Amino acid sequence: MKIAFQMDPIGAVNINADSSFRLAEEAQARGHELFYYGPDQLAYQEGRITARGHDMTVQRVAGNPAVLGPLREVDLADFDVVWLRQDPPFDMHYITSTHLLDRLKGQTLVVNDPFWVRNYPEKLLVLNFPQLTPPTAIARDLETIRAFKARHGDIILKPLYGNGGAGVFRLDENDRNLSSLHELFTGFSREPLIVQKYLPAVRKGDKRVILVDGEAVGAINRVPAEGETRSNMHVGGRPEKIGLTERDLEISATIGPLLREKGQVFVGIDVIGDYLTEINVTSPTGIQELERFDGVNIAARIWEAIEAKL
Repeated sequence: MKIAFQMDPIGAVNINADSSFRLAEEAQARGHELFYYGPDQLAYQEGRITARGHDMTVQRVAGNPAVLGPLREVDLADFDVVWLRQDPPFDMHYITSTHLLDRLKGQTLVVNDPFWVRNYPEKLLVLNFPQLTPPTAIARDLETIRAFKARHGDIILKPLYGNGGAGVFRLDENDRNLSSLHELFTGFSREPLIVQKYLPAVRKGDKRVILVDGEAVGAINRVPAEGETRSNMHVGGRPEKIGLTERDLEISATIGPLLREKGQVFVGIDVIGDYLTEINVTSPTGIQELERFDGVNIAARIWEAIEAKL
């Protein structure tokens, strides 16, 4: 097959952690041809969806993960699969790319389905499953957020469309910084904030459960660094081997059919204790850590699911 990857700069990836690299590596091992381009090189041109990028051969060489061919323009309708893999923020640039890629429907399989990536950003899709989540509010109005904090005491405050743990704050019962943080966030963004009741179980880890075509295939535990609230690996969280619990399987079975129906092939959900906190569909990660811990080729499982759809 001919596979295109729309992703952030390939030269900067960590070959031992990046999930896009691992997906490309597995595709290459299966005999597929690879093409790479950045989201800025995606375009609509008189009815065609095009991209300017490079034929790519990936290699497990630190600091040099890919050999790229000459820059050329391609028609993405000529490809079998396009991977939507750039990281958030989920801003208008990102949203526009989903609109353009959605125009390939019926010609090229885009993974994850861009229509539903656009309509199901990670911190909003969980609102479909209030029975699985901690108490949550989404608001820009300070008084609404202040009332939520008064009800629940210890809370997590974070940007609605952020990622990687950036801008995440814990405000406990004694904290006096809510007004200042609200002023800071609303000073540079018109987006609402999301607040959730703090879950003490996060001290034991924030579990990333990976689902392939709606089915849970494994999990890793991400433990916060000493003195840190956030467990994201981008900010020093430590990955640990962990198995799937009955609750993990219950959560996955509840959300899995919707993910499968909406073309969300590779999804990573976040579970703290017994609660679902995020459903990551934009650019989930965790494949390489899970493969090392469990000795299972998750990338192959993902490609098998994709190949079955073609």
